[in-house]
Amino acid sequence: MTSSTVKKAKAKRILRNRAKIRSVANGRPRLSVFRSSKNISAQIIDDAAGRTIASASSLDKAIKGELAKGADKAAAAKVGKALAERAIKAGVKEVIFDRGGYMYHGRVKALADAAREAGLSF
Repeated sequence: MTSSTVKKAKAKRILRNRAKIRSVANGRPRLSVFRSSKNISAQIIDDAAGRTIASASSLDKAIKGELAKGADKAAAAKVGKALAERAIKAGVKEVIFDRGGYMYHGRVKALADAAREAGLSF
């Protein structure tokens, strides 16, 4: 498979996943995850209003100082915990999880588990 075919397939998978999420969301904000080879970030988005409610990243100054690397499960867990704390402070307790085309394991799963433990429900 060529590079453009792989990119098109991923874009299609992301849009298919997001369409399903929006159909079952029932007004809940979306917890969207972005994972790169060096960092991980997540944000809670209110799609109805078109605004970001809370966000956290392994590049945040408060989180980055505690991490050895930004691209491991420990970093994902710190980001998930920080995001949940910021969301609860903003008044959001229930979200719907958008894994963004990534498989639900490894860093993505660690972020989700940490957010659940810190008080978010999805």
